[in-house]
Amino acid sequence: MRRRALIKKFAPALLLAPGGVHAQVYLSREQARQILLPGKTATQVAVHLSKDERKEIEKASDVKVETRDLDAWKGKDGSWLIFDTVMGRYEAIDIAVAIDSDGETKGVEILTYREMYGYEVRSPKWRKQFHGKSADSKLKVNKDISNISGATISSKGITAGVKRLVHTWEIVLRKL
Repeated sequence: MRRRALIKKFAPALLLAPGGVHAQVYLSREQARQILLPGKTATQVAVHLSKDERKEIEKASDVKVETRDLDAWKGKDGSWLIFDTVMGRYEAIDIAVAIDSDGETKGVEILTYREMYGYEVRSPKWRKQFHGKSADSKLKVNKDISNISGATISSKGITAGVKRLVHTWEIVLRKL
């Protein structure tokens, strides 16, 4: 009985805590596909990263690979659309990244943003900075990519995710 009383007392505070229940869905996966690969046919490709591939991607990008399986779609023109999840300060951010057949980033979309602050990462101007970036790019916040005041951790998380994905293209996807 005491447990119920504690839950009842603290439940409202937990909902207001950083990282509490808050999610803003901006785009569905299909909407992101239409924006990032307009008019293109894409087929889902099962990509399972081996242990060696993950190590190589981590070494090249200096970003940890959290999952073995990619949610990747390949266009007939050799372009790729990859759905991924990166971390903000407290919560996950769902993104979609388009990479062309030359390994250059063609677009980044924010699908779901769960943080209480920092939604400015959805700004088209900020996301446009990734256009043309590849595995040859440094992709560092405050150097290649502008930081957003109030969204520093989210900016870094998204930038790291894009960096990891362009290296994933370079090491794995370009061969498929």
